[in-house]
Amino acid sequence: MIYDINWIKSKLPHRHPFLLVDRILEISDSSIRGIKNFTINEHFFSGHFPEKPIVPGVLLIEAMAQVAGIAISHKSNNTENLGFLVSIENAVFKQMVIPGDSVALEAIINKSRGNFWKFDCSAKVNDSIAASATIALMMHKTV
Repeated sequence: MIYDINWIKSKLPHRHPFLLVDRILEISDSSIRGIKNFTINEHFFSGHFPEKPIVPGVLLIEAMAQVAGIAISHKSNNTENLGFLVSIENAVFKQMVIPGDSVALEAIINKSRGNFWKFDCSAKVNDSIAASATIALMMHKTV
């Protein structure tokens, strides 16, 4: 089943311009796959960089973390708590993401204990890894 932006918004508190997941393609007990389509209309391209726009690496990390957060929200059936980013390990950036790219985001559960979740994440363009990292989230009640 494909989950649309309205379903995603029911799982995450993020909104434009910081919602970085457009669609969820698949969720299992151990992983999640989603998509983010980057267009030239993204606000950050005007300054990063005007002559050669590229997606900032930190936004790829955030997109992977958001997909992981959706997995936790879905798996725990809990939208009152939010997954806060607590660590990023082994972040690697292998290729630039540019306007027009559709980025396949994947998060695989590495470990979960109580409110702590760790994921092995990747962001791919045309089946090539653009970025990867191990990302940890801690569930906490939203204010």
